[in-house]
Amino acid sequence: MADDEKNTGDSGLDENSNAVQQEPVEQSVTEVADGNREESLESAGHPPAKIDEMLPSKLVLYPLGGRPFFPGMLTPIQVEGSPYYDTIRYALDSPGKMFGIILSHAEEGEKVFDAGQLFKFGTVARIMEAAVNEENKQIKLLAEGISRFEIIDIAKADPPIVANVIHHEKAGNKLDIEVIKPYTLAVISALKEILKYDSLYQEQVKMFLSRHNFGEPDRLADFVASMTSSKREELQEVLETLDIRERLEKVLVLLKKELEMVKVQDKISKQVEEGISEHQRHFFLREQLKEIQKELGITKDDRTADVEQFRDRVKNLTLSEEAEKKINDELSKLSVLETGSSEYGVTRNYVDWLTSLPWGVFSKDKLDIKRARQILNRDHEGLDDVKERILEFLAVGKLKGEIGGSIILLVGPPGVGKTSIGRSVAQAVGREFFRFSVGGMRDEAEIKGHRRTYVGAMPGKVMQALRLKKVANPIIMLDEVDKIGASYQGDPASALLEVLDPEQNTEFLDHYVDVRFDLSKILFICTANQLDTIPRPLMDRMEVIRLSGYISEEKVSIARNHLIPKQLQKNGLTKGHLRFSREALRTIIEGYAREAGVRRLEQKIGAIARKAAVRILETNAEVPIHVGHNQVVEFLGKPDFRDEKPMSGVGIVTGLAWTSMGGATLDVEAAVYASGKTHFALTGKLGDVMKESAEIAYHHVIGQCKVLGGDPTRMEEQSIHLHIPEGATPKDGPSAGVTMATALLSLARNQPVSRQLAMTGEITLTGQVLAVGGIREKVIAARRVGLRELIMPEANRKDFEEVPEYIREGFTVHFIKKFNQIPVLVFD
Repeated sequence: MADDEKNTGDSGLDENSNAVQQEPVEQSVTEVADGNREESLESAGHPPAKIDEMLPSKLVLYPLGGRPFFPGMLTPIQVEGSPYYDTIRYALDSPGKMFGIILSHAEEGEKVFDAGQLFKFGTVARIMEAAVNEENKQIKLLAEGISRFEIIDIAKADPPIVANVIHHEKAGNKLDIEVIKPYTLAVISALKEILKYDSLYQEQVKMFLSRHNFGEPDRLADFVASMTSSKREELQEVLETLDIRERLEKVLVLLKKELEMVKVQDKISKQVEEGISEHQRHFFLREQLKEIQKELGITKDDRTADVEQFRDRVKNLTLSEEAEKKINDELSKLSVLETGSSEYGVTRNYVDWLTSLPWGVFSKDKLDIKRARQILNRDHEGLDDVKERILEFLAVGKLKGEIGGSIILLVGPPGVGKTSIGRSVAQAVGREFFRFSVGGMRDEAEIKGHRRTYVGAMPGKVMQALRLKKVANPIIMLDEVDKIGASYQGDPASALLEVLDPEQNTEFLDHYVDVRFDLSKILFICTANQLDTIPRPLMDRMEVIRLSGYISEEKVSIARNHLIPKQLQKNGLTKGHLRFSREALRTIIEGYAREAGVRRLEQKIGAIARKAAVRILETNAEVPIHVGHNQVVEFLGKPDFRDEKPMSGVGIVTGLAWTSMGGATLDVEAAVYASGKTHFALTGKLGDVMKESAEIAYHHVIGQCKVLGGDPTRMEEQSIHLHIPEGATPKDGPSAGVTMATALLSLARNQPVSRQLAMTGEITLTGQVLAVGGIREKVIAARRVGLRELIMPEANRKDFEEVPEYIREGFTVHFIKKFNQIPVLVFD
């Protein structure tokens, strides 16, 4: 129905109708069913009200958007504005004040302007009372349904819609009473059942009995249909059924559905009421039981129970004097607070934290060096120097009787096993292990906790770890300490100083706990990819252990012993499904996973395992599937990396570099061109330190050109261009100084480097060659590209000798102190 119209049914609106019968509705229905009423089925066919006027052949139509309107019903209607105001005015001006109420296909509340949206059958309605407000174009009326009509055609399609109709008011006059009576009784019987469950239906029956009786089967059918909550299509079908017996059959079906729905609703209501009543009964019984137990001294209230629980906890703890005093004060405060107050909840949570910390609770260390070596060898391939450092650390701890108060910093590229080494150390020592990442952390409260004045305050990560692990000497791993941040909320790196400093952490004060706790027995293991971004005061408190990248042989061993079994299990495969050859693993390592760690190698093995699983299921391939070089290329596509071959020529020298991803080779190119003036250009996205190093190399070669065997005229009044390829990759650091100086010297001598070699070292303005870092990574990078001759600073001889023998094997290394040693080594 439109927004400006209202159709609220016929309940209680017929002021001029007969008074509502006073006897109970169910009794009235029973009397009719038993034949005790004066009205009988023989009175069928008589209309509820006599119609003096002839039914018109043309009717103005009033569309409905909700449910159809049936004959014999009363409905109040209120219309405001066009087009429905014009429709009702048209009806009021007609001789019989009649109009057609007809259902439309539009949704309820939607105005209908198109006659094509109307159903074919409707109900003739007569206006019984009307109140017209011409100024506001508002009409309030009471309409009574007279009879059915059927549209023949539309006489006027624009609102108000007028149609030529035929009437079916005599459709129920000729009735076979004996045929109709069983259907009528069945409808009345079903109606009696519904009346038992819902009082709303009783009110509707009262209104019906005030104007009709159950001896009128056509009116009974229409009334019962309008009373149900059936779909409008089903109700319209009843309206369009002219035969009384068929109409009663359809109404009986709708009434049975309604009865089932009412029964289910009644059942649900009773269940809900029973559940609520049962819950209330249990609540009252529990409250009574509490009072009885209080009187008998059998139990305590919640507050007393909480206080006793906290006192029981501290019996097994070795509290400090400060902690004991604080807990006793808080328990005294808790015992006088009301349990419903917010202060009670805050205090209870605080005491819960205080009593949950492991005061004086320590796990016993298992300082068995042989067992520790077995665990480290089982979990990790290679890294012999790292394992030895860890075993030395554990041996010293065994001699001292404890290993607490130490901070280990594991530094290395991603994927080399820093976190897993921390877990292995925890397993070897027999301590609880807790890991959390500080990467990106910007709030010092994450470390030292929030003050209790804040809503939702809680202790920092260290206190949370102690509570979770229930011992005061776990191993705590702080991941990604090189990526810790700072903001207006504080500097977490500075907060870590108190946590990690052995001189301060004996009395660590968390803002939330507000009681000093001894962290000196905790073994802290930190991890980082590089040292440059770690604050110097923080790094001074750590013992640095470097984890370099793996060489190809180590990666093959790691893949066979660890990565392949792990990925087979993860992807639902076994050794009987998939097998990798050594050649296949080398192809993956050299062509797809050249990084220092093994994380990408594991990803590629997992990708092959998944593709093999698809092949096994889709093509029923023979198992095991053997993976060789060709199968790797088939599964993974073309290699991501090409073979690195050192460049050669005048002005071209290969250097060695270190990055956070491991070692790499670096080709340096120098070229000269005539410009009439001296100019030095640098390209390759170099950092400030590297630019300064290039300037130093340039000026040293220019100043010492003759001594170094170069031709000064090639460098004077010429433009020199120094370039380092892969210009999109940022580069920085002083370790390429010797390499850049050698490239410039090659240009001055107009002579290429005579042999395939690589070099590293920092150069000074006077030609001194200084030490650089990352020697192991650089040696691994040289081995990967097939270079076996290196030039390094003399100061790095010790670092090279610390590189494992199996990595150093086959290398020829020249250690130099000054740059003037270079020409003899690299030029014929």
